[in-house]
Parts: sequence; C-alpha cells; structure tokens
Amino acid sequence: MKTYHEVQSMLEKIIDDTPAELLRELSGGVILSENVRLHPKSQVGRPLLIMGEYHNDLTGRCIVIYYGSFNAAYGYLDNDRFYEKLRHTFAHELRHHLEMLSGIRSLNKYDDQKLEMYERGMDIAEFHEPPIE
Repeated sequence: MKTYHEVQSMLEKIIDDTPAELLRELSGGVILSENVRLHPKSQVGRPLLIMGEYHNDLTGRCIVIYYGSFNAAYGYLDNDRFYEKLRHTFAHELRHHLEMLSGIRSLNKYDDQKLEMYERGMDIAEFHEPPIE
C-alpha cells in the first residue's frame, strides 16, 4: 500500500513533467481524491474500479485521480510500476481534456467500447488505447 502523501508526490512529479501548454484551460487542476470509485456498471465478483476521471462542467475542467482505487488495484506494486500506472491514467485523462478542447471524441468511443466488452464478460486489461487522430 502507498500512503496518500507518496501518491501525491508521484502525481506532482507527473504534472511537473507535463508541458504547461497541455494543461491549459484545466481550470480546476488535478485532484487526488481519497475515494475508491466503482463504475456504476461494475459487476458482482468483477469490480470495475475507476482510476481517474475528466470533468468538464459548470465549475470548470479538472482531472480527478482516485487514490483509493489505485491502492486497491495496484498497492502491491513496487514504486516504479505503480508510478507508471499512475502516469498512464493521468495521460488518459489529460487526453480526454485535450480532445474536449479540440472537438475530437475518439477516446470517449474507446472507453465506450471497453465498457461494452466488460459488460459481455471479456477481459479488458489488454485493450489498448486508440492512436491519436
């Protein structure tokens, strides 16, 4: 298990290493939530954890990373592997932000396809993200 402070430090490094122009218009910044978040369509015996989310609403645009979900899924990993999972999730949510700004929706389509596969009982662990259009 990683402490909240350890994960926060990792996330801060990831953000610091991200070019500032990619973070533009992310008015709410990046939030590390303590929660474990289950997808509303999570199935009994096959929990579907949400690691992060991109929000675009009246309060602004932000990325939420779920510390509790990360520890539940990856708390056993060494720091380097945990960091890579965190970096991947941040990049995924940042891509949602950038696609929202540009009007592209390929990652939303990908997420919908992955959820559909999950609902059919398929293993979605190896379903890779689409290339950037």
